[in-house]
Amino acid sequence: MRQLLILSIHITIVLIILLTHIGFTQAQIPTTLDGPFKPVTRRFDPSLRRGSDDLPMNHPRLKKNVTGNFPEQISLAISSSTSMWVSWVTGDAQIGSNVIPLDPASVASEVWYGKESGKYTSKTRGDSTVYSQMYPFEGLQNYTSGIIHHVRIDGLEPGAKYYYKCGDSSIPAMSEEFIFETIPSPGPKSYPHRIAVIGDLGLTSNSSTTIDHLVRNDPSMLLMVGDLTYANQYRTTGGKGASCYSCAFPDSPIRETYQPRWDGWGRFMQPLISRIPMMVIEGNHEIEPQAAGITFKSYLIRFAVPSEESDSNSNFYYSYDAGGIHFIMLGAYIDYNSTGAQYTWLKKDLAQVDRDRTPWLVAAWHPPWYNSYSSHYQEFECMRQEMEALLYQYRVDIVFSGHVHAYERMNRVYNYSLDSCGPVYITVGDGGNIEKVDVDHADDPGKCPSAGDNVPEFGGVCHINFSFGPAKGKFCWDQQPEWSAFRESSFGHGILEVVNSTYALWSWHRNQDTYNEDSLGDQIYIVRQPELCSVSATMQVIS
Repeated sequence: MRQLLILSIHITIVLIILLTHIGFTQAQIPTTLDGPFKPVTRRFDPSLRRGSDDLPMNHPRLKKNVTGNFPEQISLAISSSTSMWVSWVTGDAQIGSNVIPLDPASVASEVWYGKESGKYTSKTRGDSTVYSQMYPFEGLQNYTSGIIHHVRIDGLEPGAKYYYKCGDSSIPAMSEEFIFETIPSPGPKSYPHRIAVIGDLGLTSNSSTTIDHLVRNDPSMLLMVGDLTYANQYRTTGGKGASCYSCAFPDSPIRETYQPRWDGWGRFMQPLISRIPMMVIEGNHEIEPQAAGITFKSYLIRFAVPSEESDSNSNFYYSYDAGGIHFIMLGAYIDYNSTGAQYTWLKKDLAQVDRDRTPWLVAAWHPPWYNSYSSHYQEFECMRQEMEALLYQYRVDIVFSGHVHAYERMNRVYNYSLDSCGPVYITVGDGGNIEKVDVDHADDPGKCPSAGDNVPEFGGVCHINFSFGPAKGKFCWDQQPEWSAFRESSFGHGILEVVNSTYALWSWHRNQDTYNEDSLGDQIYIVRQPELCSVSATMQVIS
């Protein structure tokens, strides 16, 4: 006990020094050491609209602004601290009953780069492909993409600035010059400047506000936790304005997804992700079933992720280091059971993490395990039951999810019990999509879903009645759960700033506070306690 007291005093002193140094006091910004916190709810502001309309395809931010085979939809993704993926699209996509795929070999995939503007000392080639979304049914529109290019440039210096252009120099059709900065090398003293976190973004006016606000916060990388374009929603609440797909299209044998929205989204995001890497994971709106049972085609083809680099061999789950942070991206819409390939990979990946080299361990997937909103309540309880103990055993620090269109931050929790060694779970499915913000809580009178609701689009149903605590014998709590520290129904985005191997500042920004720099929706220092929450100690708890 004496050692714990001395350790607690030491941490408090260090925290006060740290906060004073950067201009804050402990009283101004709480830390997880002050928790667990009494649950707080900020109700939806009735003066605001719950959502906004989709941007039309001829909107300036979605229109194609290049001709011929000049690159567009340019984006970056982390491969490692010494390598970067560069992706782009050339040529014209086609949509209609009869479409003819372009020949990927007709346009080369080149990236020129160097450390000085206009002086490209290196050139690298990559691969290209096309994909199709096919519906062999009368009245549904088939689609074939432009040529999608992926080039990995290697041998870069960590934490360095590079100038680059991409395209095909033989045509010639090269892009304008862009700039990016590589991430720092793994190590306990180096971290990305700011990490932006968004979920369920879409292409609405709210989405525009989210991105504009995020750009003002000057992130150095972007974590996108699923549900990117809502292309599969555009034929309902989007371009057609129908509230019910099966009602508006009663003869449709399969739900149509309007693939040009992917191209619009790539143009919409290019000003940001052509200069900072975006790391993605799939959500349910990326499933996009088509003929022959094919799913996730757009997601799998359009994005380069470090799957091979992390020995996963699957774009549905992978990991990467960003300075002193090890990120794990998991797939909720493929097999997550303990007997499956993803679980086997996860166990191996976690066992290889060196916490002296990457002290912070951050995980992300689309649907939240801990969620007190009516929407998607206990929807992925099966996944939690399969994987939570493993993540707890290896003391994951933070978990980001989306899916629920609101914001919620949890107290440290494990198996629905407050636990000082559990992760801080954060839901940021509030990017601004067409489905509007969620406002109902499962603990509100009359808002508890039935046990037959919230059936996942993949996996089984494992809904439970609580066997202990304040909700014992019930499916829903009758008050905000003790593990829910703060929740608010508003669109926005988050920023994670890791200060050192112990402290990370998490800030959540509401869209309506875009031009009020002194106002934040939520802010807290997440504090690691590796001395108290060792891997050996957590293994004893769950064994």
